Amino acid sequence: MGDPRRAGAAAGTGAAGFSAAGRLIELAEAVRADPALSRDALAALLARHGEHPADLVPEAFGEPDAAVLRAAARRMAPVLAETDEDRAARALNGLLEECGGRPRLTRHDGHPWHLHADRADGGDWGDWFLASGALALAQLLTEHGRIVWGACPAAGCGRLFLGTGPGSARRYCSPACATRARVAAHRRRRREGASGPAAAGGGPAISPLP
Repeated sequence: MGDPRRAGAAAGTGAAGFSAAGRLIELAEAVRADPALSRDALAALLARHGEHPADLVPEAFGEPDAAVLRAAARRMAPVLAETDEDRAARALNGLLEECGGRPRLTRHDGHPWHLHADRADGGDWGDWFLASGALALAQLLTEHGRIVWGACPAAGCGRLFLGTGPGSARRYCSPACATRARVAAHRRRRREGASGPAAAGGGPAISPLP
């Protein structure tokens, strides 16, 4: 991140698949699943998403840097779980104003032109992550006109996901979770039907949907 030609993050998904939103989701989810995710694991994740190896050696990205990055990932989690577009927009505006990352177009390492959010003067890895992540989500909200990310509501899941593919808006992280939630809802309706007026002697129960 030290080289200004490399600093920041692509805010969308370019022709070469360079996605700050994808990196944001993966890193925030990794920290959600393991709050003590190691410095080495964080560095490897950042490297997979285009950060230059020279910026990720222990001398440039040490444990204090990893700690602030983990804190920033935890801070982004509520934004990534937000379902109301107006609240999401206010949260993103607040992060962009606070972190002061300057967006600019850049092209490097074989990637096409894309927006970066540079670190503000004196900013750290956490500020960079918040600014670049907020910029990425703001672009997605603008492009799609709705929230295309979320936290899976399936019982026992909560996994963060990005749903930018074709079709209607996604609510679940995977078809498996969506199926599990539908089955659970169907069983709940059956139980409620079984304990309805007929069970209490107060009249016929309404048959549950198939």
